[in-house]
Amino acid sequence: MSDDLIARLSSDLRPVPQGTLRIRLLAGLAIGAAIATVLMIAWLGLRPDLAAAAMTPIFWAKFSFTLVLSALGLVAMERLSRPGGRLRMPIAGVAAVIALTGAAGIVQILLSPSAEVRTLVIGGSALVCPFYIVGLSVPVLAASLWVMRRLAPTNLPAAGFAAGLVSGSLAAWVYAFHCTESGLPFITIWYTLGIIASALIGMIAGRWLLRW
Repeated sequence: MSDDLIARLSSDLRPVPQGTLRIRLLAGLAIGAAIATVLMIAWLGLRPDLAAAAMTPIFWAKFSFTLVLSALGLVAMERLSRPGGRLRMPIAGVAAVIALTGAAGIVQILLSPSAEVRTLVIGGSALVCPFYIVGLSVPVLAASLWVMRRLAPTNLPAAGFAAGLVSGSLAAWVYAFHCTESGLPFITIWYTLGIIASALIGMIAGRWLLRW
C-alpha cells in the first residue's frame, strides 16, 4: 500500500529548474525592499545632500556594509530553506564583516580630533537609528517569511533568523539613503544593533510562521 502510494505521488514530479530557489527568494526580497524604500521616503525622506554624499567614502562604506550583510543573509536564507541547512558559515562571514568595519572605525577614531569622537560614535541619531531599521525591515521580513513558507525549512528559528538578518540588512541599506551620520563606529554599533534586532524578531516569528 505504501509503495503504491509513493509511486502515485511521485509519478507527476517534474525537475525544478536550477536556480529556482534563489530566484524566488530574490523576488520576495525585491518586493519587500521596494515597499521599505517607499516607506522610508514617505516616513523619513531622502537626505537633502544625497548627491554630494554619494561622492564621499563614508556613503559607500554604508552601502557596502549593508549590501555585503544582505548577501550573506541571502546565502543563509537559501541554505536554511532546505532541510538540514546551517547558519555557521554565513554567520562567520557576518562576524568578519562587522569586525573589519569595527576595526576601521577604531582607526577613524584614532585619526580624528578628540572633540569629534563622540560624534563619530553617537552622532545625532543613535537613539532612533536601530528602531528605524527595525521598522523598515518589517515589509522585507514579511515578504521573506512568506516565500520561505512555500519552501522546506526544517530549522525554523534559524531560518527565521536568516530571514531577519537579510531583512534588517536590506532595511539598513534603505535607511542609509536617509542617514547623515559619517562615523564608521556609528555604523558598526547602531546599524548592527538594528540588524541583529531584526534577526532576533525573525527568529521568534519563524518559529511560528514557518511551520509546515
